[in-house]
Amino acid sequence: MQKSGKHDGDSALVQGGSVPGHPDVPAFSLKMVDPSPIPVVIAVPHAGRAYAKSLLDRMRHPAFAAPRLEDRYADLLGDAVSRETGAALLVAHAPRAMLDLNRASDDVDWEMLGGPPADASAAPSGFGRRARSGLGLVPRRLPGLGELWKRRLDHSELNERIAAIHQPYHAALATTLEAIRDRWGAALLIDLHSMPPLAARSPGERAPEFVVGDRFGASCDGGIVSAAFRYFTESARRVSHNRPYAGGYVLERHARRTEGLHCMQLEIDRTCYLDSRMAEPGPGFEATVELLIGLVRRLAVDVADLGRTSDRGRWRAAAE
Repeated sequence: MQKSGKHDGDSALVQGGSVPGHPDVPAFSLKMVDPSPIPVVIAVPHAGRAYAKSLLDRMRHPAFAAPRLEDRYADLLGDAVSRETGAALLVAHAPRAMLDLNRASDDVDWEMLGGPPADASAAPSGFGRRARSGLGLVPRRLPGLGELWKRRLDHSELNERIAAIHQPYHAALATTLEAIRDRWGAALLIDLHSMPPLAARSPGERAPEFVVGDRFGASCDGGIVSAAFRYFTESARRVSHNRPYAGGYVLERHARRTEGLHCMQLEIDRTCYLDSRMAEPGPGFEATVELLIGLVRRLAVDVADLGRTSDRGRWRAAAE
C-alpha cells in the first residue's frame, strides 16, 4: 500500500493494489484522517469503473452488463459523506465484473476456468452458493442476459486478480478498522451498496428504500443497529432488516464483535439518488447524502460510547 502524497486538508489519500490491464490505476483508494475524528469506516466495494479494454473485449454486451454489476455511483455518496463527517473512506476502483470484493477468494465457479487448479488442495471440492448463482468471485451470468463472457478465464488471470485486488483491499480494510478501534475502543464499518428497487411485500405496502444487514446479529452490536433503525424511522424513510440482504463476505471476514469491530451492510435503493435511467446522479442525490451524513454522525456517537464502556476502552483510559 503506497501513500500517494496527496492530501485533502488533514486527510491523507492512500492507494494500493492495481487493476490488471490498467497498470497505472490502483485497485483502491483509502482516505482517512489520523487521528480519526470518528470511529467509522465507510467502504464501497462495488462501484469501481476502471474497465480495462481487455476485460470489455471478452465480455458479452459490456455496455449493458457492466453497469448492471455496479453499485452505480455509490462511491460519490461515500465521498460526500466522508468529507462532511471525517469517516475513513475505502473505495474500490477495480470493477465488480473483474472481481467481487464481497466474495471469498475461493468462492469460484471452477467451470469458468475449465476445472479446479492442478493442485486440487488449492480449491474446495465444490463452490459456494454465490458462485452457483452465477455471482461468485468472478461473476459469470446475470438474469435476463445469461453468460457474461466469451471465453473461459485462465487460472493465472484469476490468481493475478486476487493478488492485485482482493488481498490488498482486504488487508487495507482490516488495518484501518483495527487502527480506529485501537483509538476509540470500538469501530464501525458501513459497507455501502446500492440495490434495484425492491418489490413490496404485500399489496398496498411500500417497499423498503434501505436495507440494514448485520448477518442476523452476528456482525454488529444490536444497539448500533437499533440506532440506525430509529434514525431512518425518525427521517420517515422505509427500512428493512437483513431481507433480502443480510451482508456477505466483507462482514463475515472483518466483524469481530468481541474485539470491538462492528460491521453493517447498508443497501440503498438506486432511485433514491440516481436519475430515472439509473445512469447518473439524480434529483435525490443531495438529500440522500444529507440523510447518510446524519446517520453516520448518529452512529458514531453510539460506537464511541460502546468503545468507552468496553474492556478495551477501559484499559485504554487507564493507560492514559
